[in-house]
Amino acid sequence: MAFLLLGILLLTMKLAEFGPVALWSWWWVLLPFGLAVAWWGFVDATGMTQRRAIDKMERTKEERRNRNLVALGLGVPKDRKRRGTEFPSADAGRRAAKAAPPATDEVGRR
Repeated sequence: MAFLLLGILLLTMKLAEFGPVALWSWWWVLLPFGLAVAWWGFVDATGMTQRRAIDKMERTKEERRNRNLVALGLGVPKDRKRRGTEFPSADAGRRAAKAAPPATDEVGRR
């Protein structure tokens, strides 16, 4: 983007015959446009553009997920990687209920 802005500035200065740019060769004035095309080709070929787009989508998805969790009253998980799982599974509650001793009344009967 910087190459493009520089090229537009130099082109405007050349056409308006403003400052020392008026005396420069057209090659020097148009050079930033060629550099911009080369930069965009390099960035697209290496996948930098796609990685940035994916990272932005992941951040947006995570923010939306956290916003929805807060809206549901579940809160935001502190650190998912440290806990090992994203959310407790539905089976965890059933396993905990099975492991608990059976409920008894005051006399000790079931």
